[in-house]
Amino acid sequence: MRNSVLLLFVFIFIACSTHPYKSTNKVYKQKVKAYAKEIAALPKENPFSDSALLPQYWVGTTNFNLRKPTFVIIHHTAQNSCDQTLKTFTLPRTSVSAHYVICKSGVLHHMLNDYLRAWHGGVGKWGNQTDINSVSIGIELDNNGFEPFDSLQINSLLSLLDRLKKQYAIPSANFIGHGDIAPTRKNDPNYRFPWKLLAEKGFGLWYDENREPVPANFNHIQALRIIGYDVKDTSAAIQSFKRHFLQDTTKRINDLDKSVLNNLQKKYY
Repeated sequence: MRNSVLLLFVFIFIACSTHPYKSTNKVYKQKVKAYAKEIAALPKENPFSDSALLPQYWVGTTNFNLRKPTFVIIHHTAQNSCDQTLKTFTLPRTSVSAHYVICKSGVLHHMLNDYLRAWHGGVGKWGNQTDINSVSIGIELDNNGFEPFDSLQINSLLSLLDRLKKQYAIPSANFIGHGDIAPTRKNDPNYRFPWKLLAEKGFGLWYDENREPVPANFNHIQALRIIGYDVKDTSAAIQSFKRHFLQDTTKRINDLDKSVLNNLQKKYY
């Protein structure tokens, strides 16, 4: 019995001593504690100028909770391995992160609490949202951007999305890609990503196979805007839309594209 206990302690010691992210995990805990302390602190006694009238005492509301994410943004890592991405997300100088990283093997790393703000979206826009990082969860898939997605990876993603959707009541339409919110800069999660499969499971919207004819006065730019795309650069918006819904990387819009777009815009009303 004593030998078994001793072996267990030796195993734990070895596991902890060889943990490659032990030091960065310590930084994570320190930052979380600092934020928790700041949140718990009462407001400063006089944070205003002399012209503001102050009450005799501070009154804290009893009705509040943490802000919840309302979007999920899916990325590909554009790197060559999960380990490379984990390292990138634990180096302060990179200033980039995500809440989750899913390896090709299906292993899922939860790198940041869902209620905290990750740095994954960068400059982007979807509908009226211009600070995507503040309202979203970022998920990175280990993929260099030029390869299919492994079924084990997609299975883990679907399981994660199911939990996130239920836990935070995220609307189906709000599961989108990095390329959707930043069409002039990004193309992830590349045109091979199975958006149709996700939509069938309730994560994202999809068009109907049987569609009504496109009206003669159909405005495809307006339809892109209704869906959520930033149409400041119309060519980029068209390309992003086609990459997502038609697995097509071209920038020209044709009759099929218009038919799909016309059908989709009605689902986003």
